[in-house]
Amino acid sequence: MSIVAWIVVGLIAGWIANMIMSSGAGGLVADLVLGVLGAMLGGFLLGVVTGVDYTTGINIPTILVSIGGAVILIGVYRMLSGTRLRS
Repeated sequence: MSIVAWIVVGLIAGWIANMIMSSGAGGLVADLVLGVLGAMLGGFLLGVVTGVDYTTGINIPTILVSIGGAVILIGVYRMLSGTRLRS
């Protein structure tokens, strides 16, 4: 998958993960960065576990895997930074 596709999938994943996690403490740029990194993390981890390449382009399975990676990354970010949900 090209770098442009990674960025597009990461942007989609970051936005959806932001909605799921009710994030927002880091702002738009942080959510997008976490989305792109989450896309890479999710694709890598699921590929290692299942042996299947989920980084084949912009499609539903790739986006779902990327959202999972972004949610994990946002959770780790919150644990390390001490950020809490807004009330």
